[in-house]
Amino acid sequence: MEVHEDASSVILPAVFLVYQTISDFREKLKHPVMSVSYKEVSLYDAPGIAFYPGKARLLSCKHHYYDHIPPLINPGQPGDIECTTQRINYTDPFTNQTMKYALVVQGPRDVKKKELVFLQFHLNGTDQDFSAIDYLLFSSFQEFINSPEKAEFMKDCESSYSSWKFSGGFRTWVKMSLVKTKEEDGSETVEFKQETSVVNYIDQRTKPRSDQLFFVVFEWKDPFIQTVQDIITANPWNMIALLCGIFLALFKAADFAKLSVKWMIKIRKRHLKRSRQVMNHIN
Repeated sequence: MEVHEDASSVILPAVFLVYQTISDFREKLKHPVMSVSYKEVSLYDAPGIAFYPGKARLLSCKHHYYDHIPPLINPGQPGDIECTTQRINYTDPFTNQTMKYALVVQGPRDVKKKELVFLQFHLNGTDQDFSAIDYLLFSSFQEFINSPEKAEFMKDCESSYSSWKFSGGFRTWVKMSLVKTKEEDGSETVEFKQETSVVNYIDQRTKPRSDQLFFVVFEWKDPFIQTVQDIITANPWNMIALLCGIFLALFKAADFAKLSVKWMIKIRKRHLKRSRQVMNHIN
């Protein structure tokens, strides 16, 4: 009876531990843990900035460094365009009917030197109550240049990335940061996060005008690329090792119970033998 109770005291907790181990493993498979890491870079791959200016015209575009933008000279007049640009027409990816015109500009690269791109647009009158220019960011300007199907490339970008606006009569300063997300199938998606600050442009031109000037600045916020991925914390080898330990303990318990039974049988035989000897002596 004591042997049976000892074996049960070992087997029941072991069975519960096996069940709990398997349940925890399945639960961890269902709920991976999000991991966020940061990689520091000195040079980014220059992003592409696609503008949709409509009737507005690009007046100037320059790269500056260390957050310094020189005072404007002849605002509203054509200036130097020292940026790499590409004009592209393609059909709207959502309607496949409307033609869209985009001006694609190479973005800043050198985050250590605080490189920025400063652009000025001009809109010569509008019948709308509010004026703004749409733009979107995509991860690599060089990929766009190397693409043999630039129209399809831009349609994919518009389908994948969000678009933003900046308004006329202001200087909009955009600070970008890059977030990469690794999917379960091994693919990687790229997302831009932005922080914008807007200041009013004081128009000091002498004659009253009905036109609009747009000013926008693009710069990297910091040298860190954020990578997000889901990590499965369930380790099958740990589970296998734990189960092996549990089964080994069960086998040891079974061996112990077997030896205990043999020992009790042996003791009982000795007891019966002595009892017979005593009875024979009495007789």
